[in-house]
Amino acid sequence: MLYLIIYLVFINIISVFITVHDKSSAVARKRRVPERTLFILAALGGSPAMFLTMLTINHKTRKARFMLGIPLIFLAEAAAFIVLRYVFKII
Repeated sequence: MLYLIIYLVFINIISVFITVHDKSSAVARKRRVPERTLFILAALGGSPAMFLTMLTINHKTRKARFMLGIPLIFLAEAAAFIVLRYVFKII
């Protein structure tokens, strides 16, 4: 369980940095981070911090794909965790 917590902290920190980098690239009109990369980071466990960062820095908040997709990824991950932890007693 400790390794899972360490991993989630690490992936969420990376997600924050990548989201902030994408926002600064957008403002500077430089090369952007592909949306696919942002969704992959969210699917790897970075969705909570990414969503909060998006709201905080007002990044991708007009895109329904992100405003619905990132929270749905988080809910799916939370549901999977609950099932694995309490139903199958794996985690």
